[in-house]
Amino acid sequence: MLKNWKTGITTVAAAAAVSLPMAASAELSDDVLKIGVLSDMSGVYKTLEGPGAVIAAEMAVEDFGGSIMGKPIEIVSADHQNKADIAASTAREWIDADNVDMLTALDNSSVALAVQGLAAERKVITLNTGAGTTALTEEQCTPYGIHYVYDTHALPVGTATAMVKNGGEKWFFLTADYAFGHSLRDNTGAVVENLGGEVVGSIQHPLSTNDFSSYLLQAQSSGAQVIGLANAGQDTVNAIKQANQFQIVQGGQKLAGMLVFITDVHSMGLDIAQGLQFTTAFVWNQDEEALEWSNRFYERHGAMPTMVQAGVYSAVSNYLKAVDEVGSDDSDAVRAKLGEMELNDFFVKGGKIAPNGSMLHDMYLVEVKSPDESESEWDLLNVVSRIPADQAYISMEDTKCSLVNK
Repeated sequence: MLKNWKTGITTVAAAAAVSLPMAASAELSDDVLKIGVLSDMSGVYKTLEGPGAVIAAEMAVEDFGGSIMGKPIEIVSADHQNKADIAASTAREWIDADNVDMLTALDNSSVALAVQGLAAERKVITLNTGAGTTALTEEQCTPYGIHYVYDTHALPVGTATAMVKNGGEKWFFLTADYAFGHSLRDNTGAVVENLGGEVVGSIQHPLSTNDFSSYLLQAQSSGAQVIGLANAGQDTVNAIKQANQFQIVQGGQKLAGMLVFITDVHSMGLDIAQGLQFTTAFVWNQDEEALEWSNRFYERHGAMPTMVQAGVYSAVSNYLKAVDEVGSDDSDAVRAKLGEMELNDFFVKGGKIAPNGSMLHDMYLVEVKSPDESESEWDLLNVVSRIPADQAYISMEDTKCSLVNK
């Protein structure tokens, strides 16, 4: 069932498959289930989520059977351009005019906070897979907001802990100047200081920065043992490449990429990225199940999936399962069902969605392979250790979310 949206909004509709008649008690608003993929389709985060998120969502719908309770499933997509006002305007139109039932991707923390708040007012579920700020499940948690793949608490637990314990006690941060960067810097700094380390300085840079030279020179002269990159996507790639030109690592300082994706490593190449450690929720060849899905994704996208692209598939799949089980797209019923479910697929094993909206699951500390270790173009990472969910995420005892009764 195909519908044309306004210019600038990409539409992908999944064809309805023949299905058994739906149960008498089952109901879908407008006789269709609509899922909105709102992502950066053209900017600094395009590669890590972007069009690949739409492909992942399409795959989830197709693997589910193409329809639900005898009714079609539609996917609509749009480019939020990393602007909260554009994202909110798009989400408002989708929800109010087009009856979109669930929103996913949202790979920018400012965008995600704006959309999650607006969607909650309208009782629409958001399954955020791309943004990182813990505010989504802490100070600005909502009954309908779910933070699915990672957050800025889970990332430093693995990376910063490993680096401090290996002697990297003094840190300087290069910070993307918006909600995500600030949250990642603050959470990483807290981990460093709790382990007895010290934050000796920080400097902020605009989103989508091409020239990091002045920022890197300040970090180089700071006396820090570790330069923490509290940014993501092409900003991280640019910072690491330019740090290599300044021979920062050769000079004795270490780089800590606090949010790194496999596409970043692929872009930089192993000569530059080898030895870099970071925390991730997913590695495409971590087991046979992940490998099988990732190869299918690669056939359609031309690149192996990032953790957030794999997370979109998992999030959409489990949302569809919840809708099917309750026999309705009613957000309260579906959110309650999601909270009851144990999530198990190629992306997550034993995952649980907590009352504050965090999807609690294990994370992985990985290290970039050397060129000699790699056996193929995308064979880039070694898993160093697994980080259990109860260590990676903020506990319900410590959460600031007002929805949680302690």
